[in-house]
Amino acid sequence: MSLLHRDTRRDALEQLSCFRGEFYSCLTARSDALSELADAVLCGDGRVRSLPELSLVGEHRRGHGGLYSAVARGRVDADRLRRVLASVPLPRAVDGRLVLAVDITCWLRPNAHTSPQRILCHTYGRGKDQHIPVPGWPYSIICALEPGRSSWTAPPDALRLAPGDDSATITARQLRELLETLIRAGQWQEGDPNILIIADAGYDAPRLAFLLGDLPVQVPARMRSERVLRRPVPPLQPHTQGRPPRHGSEFVFGQPDTWGTPDTETVTGTRLYGTAGARSWNRLHPSSRAALPGQSPTAPSPSSRGRRSAWTSTTCPAEQHRSRSGCGGRAPTPLRRTPTPTDSGRHTCDASTSNTPSGCSNRPSAGPPRRSAHPRPPTAGPG
Repeated sequence: MSLLHRDTRRDALEQLSCFRGEFYSCLTARSDALSELADAVLCGDGRVRSLPELSLVGEHRRGHGGLYSAVARGRVDADRLRRVLASVPLPRAVDGRLVLAVDITCWLRPNAHTSPQRILCHTYGRGKDQHIPVPGWPYSIICALEPGRSSWTAPPDALRLAPGDDSATITARQLRELLETLIRAGQWQEGDPNILIIADAGYDAPRLAFLLGDLPVQVPARMRSERVLRRPVPPLQPHTQGRPPRHGSEFVFGQPDTWGTPDTETVTGTRLYGTAGARSWNRLHPSSRAALPGQSPTAPSPSSRGRRSAWTSTTCPAEQHRSRSGCGGRAPTPLRRTPTPTDSGRHTCDASTSNTPSGCSNRPSAGPPRRSAHPRPPTAGPG
């Protein structure tokens, strides 16, 4: 109803007809039953609460037995379906470039005890300070955004994360496969502007940019407000003794006195929100080197500066416990502890579950408190 011209409507219906034909060709087993099942899901009123209700939709011309047979024995060629979705015209920004947004959406399944590969997923909006981990399936979804205030998106790819998967590595691999498919389909050609990959604060933007550095993409992403970045290493002065620094001065998000003079600053007047200002600083990088492959572990924190061997990384069976319990698709974080005078030069690690952070937390746990007769029970886990 929103199309104004008859020619535009005929072109849209032609594209839809071509897509339906390609989608039907991706169904390799029980194709007729699966096609009618897809029509019933799209044309049904409200949520799908049970499969027999779908057999009552007018677009489904079979009985409920054929519906169950399509679900149990139907097959879909997922690779061919991805190529079909990549060939569909995608929405573009004002300057004609593709804008892809990536995010992880969890399908909560707390009562599906027999369903495999469930992971404890963080939930929000369930009350004040109540972020309860609920078992479910996390899906990494990539959507093509369009300009304006429309809430419609085109999801060209979706992938379910398995327990123990590293979300950054899986997302980078998923983006690489999708971008290569889009380039082969002609969605991007030589001379076109780079494709924007928009990510939320839960992703490591420097790592994504590093893993996708050979593709025509730019990765703008949000960053957490407590992040600390570093400037480039200053030039080494003559007659300087000691070990050269590995990083420059700090850039702390929460301390404006560490920002310095921005490299770029713009001020724009808006119609609804007054004056909008933007500032940028170039050549900032995170001090952690664990995000890039083939490099050393995480550097000591700024608070431990001046203390040699203040933080040590160890591996122990507690990390295996974390990988079994599931941490939202992220790799286990190495346990860190501070040596004390009673350690006598030995760095050990308690293998009890009290050293395991609860749920899908990313913070290292300090273990049971000192002078504690019994370790505290874990706050979350497979039990």
